[in-house]
Amino acid sequence: MDLAFIPSPSRGVLYLGPLPLRGYAFCIIIGVFVAVLLGNRRWIARGGRPGTVADIAVWAVPFGLVGGRLYHVVTDYELYFAKGRDWVDAFKIWEGGLGIWGAIAFGALGAWIGCRRRGITLPAWADAVAPGVAFAQAIGRWGNWFNQELYGKPTDLPWAVKITSDTGGRVPGTYHPTFLYECLWCIGVGLLVIWADRRFRLGHGRAFALYVAAYCAGRGWIEYLRVDEAHHILGVRLNVWTAILVFLAAVVYFVLSARLRPGREVIHDRGDGSDPEPRGAAGDGADTGGVEDGHGVEDVKSGEGSGDVKEAEQDPASTSLKKS
Repeated sequence: MDLAFIPSPSRGVLYLGPLPLRGYAFCIIIGVFVAVLLGNRRWIARGGRPGTVADIAVWAVPFGLVGGRLYHVVTDYELYFAKGRDWVDAFKIWEGGLGIWGAIAFGALGAWIGCRRRGITLPAWADAVAPGVAFAQAIGRWGNWFNQELYGKPTDLPWAVKITSDTGGRVPGTYHPTFLYECLWCIGVGLLVIWADRRFRLGHGRAFALYVAAYCAGRGWIEYLRVDEAHHILGVRLNVWTAILVFLAAVVYFVLSARLRPGREVIHDRGDGSDPEPRGAAGDGADTGGVEDGHGVEDVKSGEGSGDVKEAEQDPASTSLKKS
């Protein structure tokens, strides 16, 4: 007899008149909002302009959604193109099915386009949004809870998730809530990146590389708990191999970048082209790792609830440090 478990929602969609409100999509939207909000704060603290993160997200998010769906459809093509399946279902993204690997790859492509149009470097922007992306993943994973999908092996642990649906080959019962494990892991990854960025002043894409490596380390063991259908290579799930390869690539990038381009880059967020100088940090009291002004580094430190920002000493030959 199960004494405790995480109940699954009776349905994953509510209707506001004829308008469907789907839990899966709602979680993704909230995650994107959190990523942009935190990324904007970090971008301003690094010397960028308000709104730049959102402007580039307009490119990154749609590309990421397309890439995530493509990865899922390609790696699980039998769900849509096998005999008896309807290929039209491949377009029903609200029913679940986004591959994080494709989302990050295509999202990076979209962000690169946005950065090029804005006249800033992709690594600097990626460093600013890295922890926010991790938190967005943590929120987005609850969409799997609404859809009763991507759970793990059967278990009677008190935090097991109870699956009640029997559609799509599901067997009602209590299982490891892998969506919850990944949610908690992603929160830890986001906090790790924030701490490391403050402590070591990561730059040139290293904060993003740390996020990627840390996420892959967790995704590897979480993937072993899942029982949904997946392709295997040498007896190992495809996503485990992907996590290993991406982890190694992120570590190599981190090490080489630290050797070839130490320190943190100066952000030149020109916006409309009228301001070629790096901008100062907003006095919001957030310790996000500091601001560079081209002549040195000025840490942003939070006071005892005052939100004061310590201003950089001016070099006679330098221009004034502006506040966003």
